[in-house]
Amino acid sequence: MTTDSLSVSEAGTVFTDPTAYADEDRFHRATTLLRRASPVHWVDEPGYRPFWALTRHVDVMEVERDNHRFLSAPRPLLATEVAEQLATQKGEVLRTLIHMDEPDHKAYRAIAASWFQPNSLRRLEERMRDLAVRFVDHMRDLGPECDFVRDISVHYPLYVILSLLGLPESDFERMLMLTQQLFGGDDPELARSTDPDEQFTVLLDFFNYFTALTASRRAAPTDDLASALANAQIDGVYLPDMDLASYYVIIATAGHDTTSSTIAGGLHALLQHPDQLDRLQSDLALLPVAVEEMIRWVTPVKEFMRTASEDTVVGGTPITAGQSVYLAYLSANRDESVFDDPFRFDVGRHPNKHLAFGFGPHFCLGAQLARLETRALFAELLPRLDGIELAGTPTSSATVFVGGLKTLPVRYRIRPA
Repeated sequence: MTTDSLSVSEAGTVFTDPTAYADEDRFHRATTLLRRASPVHWVDEPGYRPFWALTRHVDVMEVERDNHRFLSAPRPLLATEVAEQLATQKGEVLRTLIHMDEPDHKAYRAIAASWFQPNSLRRLEERMRDLAVRFVDHMRDLGPECDFVRDISVHYPLYVILSLLGLPESDFERMLMLTQQLFGGDDPELARSTDPDEQFTVLLDFFNYFTALTASRRAAPTDDLASALANAQIDGVYLPDMDLASYYVIIATAGHDTTSSTIAGGLHALLQHPDQLDRLQSDLALLPVAVEEMIRWVTPVKEFMRTASEDTVVGGTPITAGQSVYLAYLSANRDESVFDDPFRFDVGRHPNKHLAFGFGPHFCLGAQLARLETRALFAELLPRLDGIELAGTPTSSATVFVGGLKTLPVRYRIRPA
């Protein structure tokens, strides 16, 4: 990948520009240059508090491993100064696992951890297969063309995660809208408003919904994750209302949006690399490995932030206590020192040490669920495809946090089940 026309200072601007993530060539040219010339790069762009951007796999791993030297609080995500000031004025409304440090993080993570272990997820496997059949049938009925993102990939994982929570299907469309508005705040097409105060109301809508859900599950517990969360206690005390609502939010949103992006981006990658599509269709035993490559390729969570708790050094660069570091997962997952020919999509790639789920104590709680549901959909779709191609130009979301394709027009033929 050529970077000849780009300066190091220009490359550093991509992290705070939501449109850069919608332009893969631009983003990857910039981070390829930074990995080589300035892997721990100081970013000081208008509208944001400055930070160090870590673009190499080894440096991201070092920070992820050490959750005592590098803290999630007070800056777990990249946000504008205006958004940070608003959060300070209104109080930290959203306090999820990604916002927490020890000892809270370990205690809160343990509440839901068992629900995402392989043995527990087996109860969902039949539901995932049924939903995969349902949505591939729906794709066939829509044919010969559809928008794979809007018609399939945003709906299927939402149904899976909300089934785990135990929510009624009548509420699914409301959850989809709120999810898109929460993670689409940087994209004018998806955001409720460009006004931070208006975006703040998305969270309040979530909280109102989940407050009512908590009351219902405490009055009449059921065998679902929503009941487990509503009735969870730490040291004999229910979770504070805002913490509990935040827990629901992170399960419902992160469990949906990231997998939706992986599924759509994975199909797009197969269309861009038809030899890999043929290879996978002829050998479905490759599917678990192929899903890992889809996850690496898309990397739906673009970044997290950490703040140094003491003076330290990362990648040979001194970091002062109180300074923030930006973990550039999308760049780390194209690191030439770790991945052989990293810009080649390879459904048989092994080993695949991608960091799309993070690493260490904050490793994604729902990683196994994301893998299983992605496999389930492609295990149903690929054997039934007689042909598929792009039917237009895909578009990507403008984001600095979570995102991927927002449209993927395709033309295809699908056999009956």
